[in-house]
Amino acid sequence: MVARRVRTVEISGIRKMFDAAAPDSVNLGLGEPDFEPPSEVVEALCAAVRDGMNHYGPSAGLAELRDRVAERYRDRDRRTSRENVIITGSGTEALLVTALALYDAGDEVLVPNPGFVLYSPHARLMGATPVPYSLDAQRRYVPDLDELERLVTRRTRAIVVNSPSNPTGGVFPPAVVDALVAFAERHDLTIVSDEVYEEIVYDGEFVSFWGKSDRVVVVNSFSKTLAMTGWRIGFLVAPRALALDLNKMHYHVMACPPTPAQVAVLFGLASSRPAIRRMVREFRARRDLVVRLLREVPGIDVVPPAGAFYAFPRFSWPSTSAEAATALLKRGVILTPGDAFGSLGASHLRLSFAASRDNIRRGLEIVRAYGEEVGAMSASGENGGRKGTPKVPLGSPPSSR
Repeated sequence: MVARRVRTVEISGIRKMFDAAAPDSVNLGLGEPDFEPPSEVVEALCAAVRDGMNHYGPSAGLAELRDRVAERYRDRDRRTSRENVIITGSGTEALLVTALALYDAGDEVLVPNPGFVLYSPHARLMGATPVPYSLDAQRRYVPDLDELERLVTRRTRAIVVNSPSNPTGGVFPPAVVDALVAFAERHDLTIVSDEVYEEIVYDGEFVSFWGKSDRVVVVNSFSKTLAMTGWRIGFLVAPRALALDLNKMHYHVMACPPTPAQVAVLFGLASSRPAIRRMVREFRARRDLVVRLLREVPGIDVVPPAGAFYAFPRFSWPSTSAEAATALLKRGVILTPGDAFGSLGASHLRLSFAASRDNIRRGLEIVRAYGEEVGAMSASGENGGRKGTPKVPLGSPPSSR
């Protein structure tokens, strides 16, 4: 018999779509760069393995890498040092370690809705209650401070924030960051700031929560900027006393991060700025392409994402997000149901433009054809106004594929 906590969480809706997809499907669902790590970083990894860097290292990570990360954050808070930094086995592990260190049974945790799929389950696994706060398209996916004031209680322990956002692509303006910091300080909350996409911004500017308060934990990763998602390497930045407790939890989860990957990341942080800039330029071009093509789809409305590599279009078709995503999957394109990210993702789909421009065009041609079919049936009354997937033939994808 498994522990009760196992029954409090489910497999992510993202994974479910991949499990059901045909091998030749156009993949606009995957949340990882379709680039390879810079060649010099790959060579550094291989050299580390050949040179014997294959053994356990310090629990908090290699001192040189921690120093390098601290240097990166020193312009946000000049007091930042190695003692503030923990290297983790991915941003996912960093989020889990943070939940282990901060949340007790009976606590409440404010989490974004829609928001990344792990925030609420991690709270539940600790016996805490996730309390969703709204990210609305009309507000360009920034929090409503009045709503947060209504949601906070004496049991609220932390607020999770994510800018740039997965799944919405929203980026918090400086004034919003400052307002959230003031809110958290007013209610004695810890801010858990997921800043994994900080370098992938197209409109406005990225503003970190680090240095804004003494009660901030930053979760970050090397996976997105160095295109090394399979290497599973991330980090935490936290106040020194809290960092000691975070490292204690980190040790009990995985003892220490992988040594060869740390050596390669250290090299990459010093040498890969041009590669990162090229990748972001390409993502910007794809963002513009995606927004243009989505606006040609009947029944679709989209807020241009300001960062990350996701669009979160809202549709007016007579179906749930899971039904729409399933219908499109049968036609040959993978998208993620919006409600996998929370109740306010209903009538949304998440589209990743971490895919080639050709695949973006192919995939969105399928979406456009589907939108036209749904519109034609709605005009003819064929669906009878009923909620559910429109009864469109589910066989072959459009001939343009």
